[in-house]
Amino acid sequence: MNTSISALSRDPAQPRHDWTLEEVEALFELPFTELVFRAAEIHRRWFDPTELQLSQLLSVKTGGCPENCGYCSQSQHFKTATQASKLMDPEAVIAAAADAKAGGAQRFCLGAAWRDLKDRDLPKVAAMISGVKAMGLETCATLGMLTSSQAKALKAAGLDFYNHNLDTGPDYYDQVVTTRTYQDRLDTLAAVREAGMSTCCGGIVGMGETRRDRAGLLRQLATLPSHPESLPINDLMPIEGTPLGTSIPVDGLEFVRMIAVARLVCPKSVVRIAAGREHMSRELQALCFLAGANSIFVGARLLTTNNPGRNADDVLLADLKMRPVATRADPQDPSTLQTAVVSLPSSESVMVNGGVR
Repeated sequence: MNTSISALSRDPAQPRHDWTLEEVEALFELPFTELVFRAAEIHRRWFDPTELQLSQLLSVKTGGCPENCGYCSQSQHFKTATQASKLMDPEAVIAAAADAKAGGAQRFCLGAAWRDLKDRDLPKVAAMISGVKAMGLETCATLGMLTSSQAKALKAAGLDFYNHNLDTGPDYYDQVVTTRTYQDRLDTLAAVREAGMSTCCGGIVGMGETRRDRAGLLRQLATLPSHPESLPINDLMPIEGTPLGTSIPVDGLEFVRMIAVARLVCPKSVVRIAAGREHMSRELQALCFLAGANSIFVGARLLTTNNPGRNADDVLLADLKMRPVATRADPQDPSTLQTAVVSLPSSESVMVNGGVR
């Protein structure tokens, strides 16, 4: 079979799981305007390009982590300004989630600096999740590695998504962390899928990796048994005291390329701009939205790093005439997709969420 003819016959908006590294690298090499245009077209096939999901993140247990991830201020291997703390009480977490919802957040994420979740902490974490879920917020948690039984218990408590990032491509991974393997991460993702939860999985740029390494990360995500329903892309926030604390930032246009290629290889995923917006210009963020990003983290704090305040985000969205996503729709489940008609300035219609909008 002629591979090029076969590739051209595919609908690029439909998910594939057979991407090669060379194909993903070729996307990165496209002229910038062509790459962004292609990604914007695919984005409109599944999502309203004027909507963003607003997520908020809370560190429910900070510092003291035995892992040696070179970017992380919470590792006990490095001396940073981060102070270790014990696991929060569920009541305090639920109160924080209520404040987040009142501030406009639609998704609430819990983060704990653990290598893996311990069974002794599971009841407390489950109570947090149940309380947040009861508010009508979408729930996500990142608690380190999980066993199958733990994943099922979190699902039963009401957890919608489990975050477990791959961080970078498989060939560069041991330059970033050596206390767990790439396969460890893949095994946790498998346990999450087996439990019936959605996966939240992405990575970080700006850690000294090459473009090929970035392509390797996205190729790994795009060839999983199911694409991550949530795909966060972090722009490294260098932290003093960590091995990557003096890293050279990735060029802004390269970051946009990362967003655009993520949209192309995982067309139905919610692509999230995670850490790094604190040092991004408004114009760079707007380019990311054009290239297919459709979620941001709000609130002045992420886990241990700063984030633009909500006032700044409100102004940005108003100036771009963008709005929080109106209804929750799971792009992996066609039965939840919404169909509506919206008038566009060009008087043309575009495909989003399975319908004309």
